[in-house]
Amino acid sequence: MPVDWEERYTNDTVADTEPAPVLADNAHLLPAGGMALDVACGLGGNAVFLARAGLKTFAWDSSPAAVAKLAAWSRDNLLPITAEVRDVVAAPPEPDRFDVITVSRFLERQLAPALIAALRPGGVLFYQTFTRTRVSDRGPGSDRFRLADNELLALFAPLRLLVYREEGRVGDLGRGLRDQAQLVAHKPELG
Repeated sequence: MPVDWEERYTNDTVADTEPAPVLADNAHLLPAGGMALDVACGLGGNAVFLARAGLKTFAWDSSPAAVAKLAAWSRDNLLPITAEVRDVVAAPPEPDRFDVITVSRFLERQLAPALIAALRPGGVLFYQTFTRTRVSDRGPGSDRFRLADNELLALFAPLRLLVYREEGRVGDLGRGLRDQAQLVAHKPELG
């Protein structure tokens, strides 16, 4: 059964939203300042984390309910977040615009080249989403919205790999990162 995101976002609150583990666990790789983009932001857990880290943050989602809640919450809490309703496939980010891009629990393969291009030289991508190799029913029901083994590495191969985790069904299935892959990658500086 597909998730009704508008209903979910209407009932959830921004204050209860946490950043993706790939971002929280690797925050030491964030730049001291600059511009950040949270793609498919939902209620903005990543966006709030980035803004609190001192980045001017843009948060895009196709859900008007989520964007409205995040915009109001960020205004009330004086955080530099610009929340927008935006279809990132139809209107991808502009090239060389962002120092940080985060994506979590979202997969649109055709967007990968635009995300790479949108990073400024020296920029960092934080990406975490669901895999086809899994140990639970968490995440999308369709494999179309799940990564094949090591697919995230291939999608972002032009970037320099900093962190990668995809544990699949190896070892103790009750521990570690299961059902998802994480990638942190860097766009090399020019010259």
